[in-house]
Amino acid sequence: MRQLVTITALLLVPALLPAAGLANCPALPDRSPRHIELMELVAKAPDEQTARQLSNELWEIWATAPDEVSQEILNRGMQRRAAYDFVGALSDFGKLIEYCPDYAEGYNQRAFINFIRQDYQTSLIDLDKALERTPDHIGAAAGRALTLLQLGRTREGQLALRDALKLNPWLPERFQLTPVPDAAETEL
Repeated sequence: MRQLVTITALLLVPALLPAAGLANCPALPDRSPRHIELMELVAKAPDEQTARQLSNELWEIWATAPDEVSQEILNRGMQRRAAYDFVGALSDFGKLIEYCPDYAEGYNQRAFINFIRQDYQTSLIDLDKALERTPDHIGAAAGRALTLLQLGRTREGQLALRDALKLNPWLPERFQLTPVPDAAETEL
Protein backbone atom coordinates (compact mmCIF):
# COMPACT_ATOMS: atom_id res chain seq x y z
CA MET A 1 0.00 0.00 0.00
CA ARG A 2 2.83 2.35 0.89
CA GLN A 3 4.45 1.74 -2.53
CA LEU A 4 1.15 2.54 -4.25
CA VAL A 5 0.93 5.87 -2.42
CA THR A 6 4.54 6.69 -3.31
CA ILE A 7 4.04 5.76 -6.96
CA THR A 8 0.82 7.79 -7.14
CA ALA A 9 2.56 10.78 -5.57
CA LEU A 10 5.43 10.51 -8.06
CA LEU A 11 2.97 10.40 -10.95
CA LEU A 12 1.14 13.48 -9.69
CA VAL A 13 4.21 15.66 -9.18
CA PRO A 14 4.84 16.33 -12.90
CA ALA A 15 1.18 17.26 -13.36
CA LEU A 16 1.48 19.80 -10.56
CA LEU A 17 4.76 21.35 -11.69
CA PRO A 18 3.37 23.54 -14.48
CA ALA A 19 0.79 25.02 -12.12
CA ALA A 20 3.40 25.55 -9.44
CA GLY A 21 5.75 27.03 -12.04
CA LEU A 22 3.07 29.50 -13.05
CA ALA A 23 2.63 30.79 -9.50
CA ASN A 24 5.06 33.65 -10.01
CA CYS A 25 3.18 36.29 -11.95
CA PRO A 26 5.02 39.57 -11.43
CA ALA A 27 3.31 42.45 -9.73
CA LEU A 28 1.43 44.69 -12.09
CA PRO A 29 3.09 48.02 -12.77
CA ASP A 30 1.41 51.23 -11.67
CA ARG A 31 -0.62 53.03 -14.26
CA SER A 32 1.68 54.72 -16.71
CA PRO A 33 1.48 58.46 -17.26
CA ARG A 34 0.33 57.66 -20.81
CA HIS A 35 -2.56 55.52 -19.51
CA ILE A 36 -3.70 58.34 -17.25
CA GLU A 37 -3.37 60.83 -20.09
CA LEU A 38 -5.32 58.60 -22.49
CA MET A 39 -8.17 58.20 -19.99
CA GLU A 40 -8.44 61.99 -19.73
CA LEU A 41 -8.23 62.47 -23.50
CA VAL A 42 -10.83 59.85 -24.40
CA ALA A 43 -13.30 61.26 -21.88
CA LYS A 44 -13.02 64.63 -23.64
CA ALA A 45 -12.61 63.39 -27.22
CA PRO A 46 -14.19 65.80 -29.70
CA ASP A 47 -15.44 63.09 -32.04
CA GLU A 48 -15.86 59.36 -32.49
CA GLN A 49 -12.77 58.86 -34.65
CA THR A 50 -10.51 60.51 -32.10
CA ALA A 51 -12.08 58.48 -29.29
CA ARG A 52 -11.57 55.27 -31.28
CA GLN A 53 -7.88 56.03 -31.83
CA LEU A 54 -7.36 56.79 -28.16
CA SER A 55 -9.31 53.66 -27.16
CA ASN A 56 -7.16 51.53 -29.44
CA GLU A 57 -4.08 52.75 -27.60
CA LEU A 58 -5.77 51.98 -24.28
CA TRP A 59 -6.53 48.46 -25.49
CA GLU A 60 -2.82 48.03 -26.24
CA ILE A 61 -2.07 48.92 -22.63
CA TRP A 62 -4.79 46.64 -21.21
CA ALA A 63 -3.70 43.78 -23.48
CA THR A 64 -0.08 44.03 -22.37
CA ALA A 65 0.25 41.24 -19.84
CA PRO A 66 2.65 41.38 -16.87
CA ASP A 67 5.25 39.02 -18.37
CA GLU A 68 6.02 36.76 -21.33
CA VAL A 69 4.20 33.75 -19.87
CA SER A 70 0.98 35.65 -19.24
CA GLN A 71 1.25 37.41 -22.61
CA GLU A 72 1.55 34.06 -24.36
CA ILE A 73 -1.53 32.72 -22.54
CA LEU A 74 -3.52 35.90 -23.30
CA ASN A 75 -2.53 35.87 -26.98
CA ARG A 76 -3.39 32.19 -27.37
CA GLY A 77 -6.78 32.74 -25.71
CA MET A 78 -7.53 35.66 -27.99
CA GLN A 79 -6.48 33.65 -31.06
CA ARG A 80 -8.75 30.82 -29.97
CA ARG A 81 -11.60 33.24 -29.43
CA ALA A 82 -11.07 34.67 -32.93
CA ALA A 83 -11.21 31.11 -34.29
CA TYR A 84 -14.49 30.49 -32.36
CA ASP A 85 -12.76 27.94 -30.13
CA PHE A 86 -14.59 29.21 -27.07
CA VAL A 87 -13.81 26.15 -24.96
CA GLY A 88 -10.08 26.56 -25.62
CA ALA A 89 -10.28 30.32 -25.03
CA LEU A 90 -12.09 29.82 -21.72
CA SER A 91 -9.41 27.37 -20.69
CA ASP A 92 -6.63 29.82 -21.55
CA PHE A 93 -8.28 32.75 -19.79
CA GLY A 94 -8.86 30.54 -16.76
CA LYS A 95 -5.13 29.71 -16.76
CA LEU A 96 -4.29 33.38 -17.11
CA ILE A 97 -6.48 34.27 -14.14
CA GLU A 98 -4.97 31.47 -12.08
CA TYR A 99 -1.46 32.67 -12.94
CA CYS A 100 -2.14 36.42 -12.68
CA PRO A 101 -5.18 36.90 -10.46
CA ASP A 102 -4.63 40.67 -10.27
CA TYR A 103 -4.55 41.19 -14.05
CA ALA A 104 -7.96 42.57 -15.09
CA GLU A 105 -7.76 41.58 -18.75
CA GLY A 106 -7.91 37.87 -17.95
CA TYR A 107 -11.30 38.39 -16.30
CA ASN A 108 -12.47 40.77 -19.01
CA GLN A 109 -11.64 38.33 -21.81
CA ARG A 110 -13.24 35.39 -20.02
CA ALA A 111 -16.33 37.55 -19.42
CA PHE A 112 -16.48 38.34 -23.14
CA ILE A 113 -16.44 34.64 -24.04
CA ASN A 114 -19.22 33.95 -21.56
CA PHE A 115 -21.21 36.90 -22.93
CA ILE A 116 -20.90 35.47 -26.44
CA ARG A 117 -22.06 32.10 -25.07
CA GLN A 118 -25.00 33.94 -23.44
CA ASP A 119 -23.89 32.92 -19.97
CA TYR A 120 -24.57 36.42 -18.70
CA GLN A 121 -24.48 35.65 -14.98
CA THR A 122 -21.00 34.16 -15.21
CA SER A 123 -19.92 37.02 -17.45
CA LEU A 124 -21.11 39.57 -14.89
CA ILE A 125 -19.06 37.94 -12.13
CA ASP A 126 -15.87 38.27 -14.18
CA LEU A 127 -16.68 41.82 -15.28
CA ASP A 128 -17.06 42.84 -11.65
CA LYS A 129 -13.68 41.26 -10.89
CA ALA A 130 -12.07 43.05 -13.84
CA LEU A 131 -13.48 46.38 -12.68
CA GLU A 132 -12.32 45.75 -9.10
CA ARG A 133 -8.79 45.50 -10.48
CA THR A 134 -9.03 48.24 -13.11
CA PRO A 135 -11.98 50.52 -12.32
CA ASP A 136 -11.52 52.62 -15.46
CA HIS A 137 -11.42 49.68 -17.89
CA ILE A 138 -13.78 51.07 -20.51
CA GLY A 139 -14.36 47.70 -22.22
CA ALA A 140 -15.26 45.97 -18.98
CA ALA A 141 -17.51 48.89 -17.95
CA ALA A 142 -19.39 48.79 -21.27
CA GLY A 143 -19.54 45.00 -21.15
CA ARG A 144 -20.98 45.13 -17.65
CA ALA A 145 -23.73 47.50 -18.81
CA LEU A 146 -24.63 45.26 -21.75
CA THR A 147 -24.59 42.18 -19.55
CA LEU A 148 -26.93 43.75 -17.01
CA LEU A 149 -29.30 44.70 -19.84
CA GLN A 150 -29.23 41.12 -21.14
CA LEU A 151 -30.08 39.90 -17.65
CA GLY A 152 -33.16 42.14 -17.69
CA ARG A 153 -31.71 44.41 -15.01
CA THR A 154 -32.64 47.48 -17.04
CA ARG A 155 -32.26 50.20 -14.43
CA GLU A 156 -28.89 48.90 -13.27
CA GLY A 157 -27.76 48.38 -16.87
CA GLN A 158 -28.73 51.89 -17.91
CA LEU A 159 -26.92 53.38 -14.92
CA ALA A 160 -23.83 51.27 -15.69
CA LEU A 161 -23.98 52.40 -19.32
CA ARG A 162 -23.99 56.02 -18.21
CA ASP A 163 -20.93 55.32 -16.04
CA ALA A 164 -19.15 53.75 -19.04
CA LEU A 165 -20.04 56.75 -21.20
CA LYS A 166 -18.40 59.05 -18.64
CA LEU A 167 -15.17 57.22 -19.44
CA ASN A 168 -15.76 57.37 -23.22
CA PRO A 169 -18.80 59.29 -24.50
CA TRP A 170 -18.31 57.91 -28.00
CA LEU A 171 -18.80 54.22 -27.22
CA PRO A 172 -20.98 52.44 -29.81
CA GLU A 173 -23.15 51.34 -26.88
CA ARG A 174 -24.32 54.95 -26.49
CA PHE A 175 -27.11 54.13 -28.94
CA GLN A 176 -28.59 51.78 -26.35
CA LEU A 177 -29.28 54.60 -23.92
CA THR A 178 -32.89 54.79 -22.84
CA PRO A 179 -34.52 56.66 -19.98
CA VAL A 180 -33.58 55.13 -16.64
CA PRO A 181 -36.64 53.43 -15.18
CA ASP A 182 -37.76 54.63 -11.78
CA ALA A 183 -36.74 52.18 -9.05
CA ALA A 184 -40.44 51.73 -8.21
CA GLU A 185 -41.17 50.78 -11.85
CA THR A 186 -38.54 48.04 -11.86
CA GLU A 187 -40.02 46.45 -8.73
CA LEU A 188 -43.39 45.77 -10.44
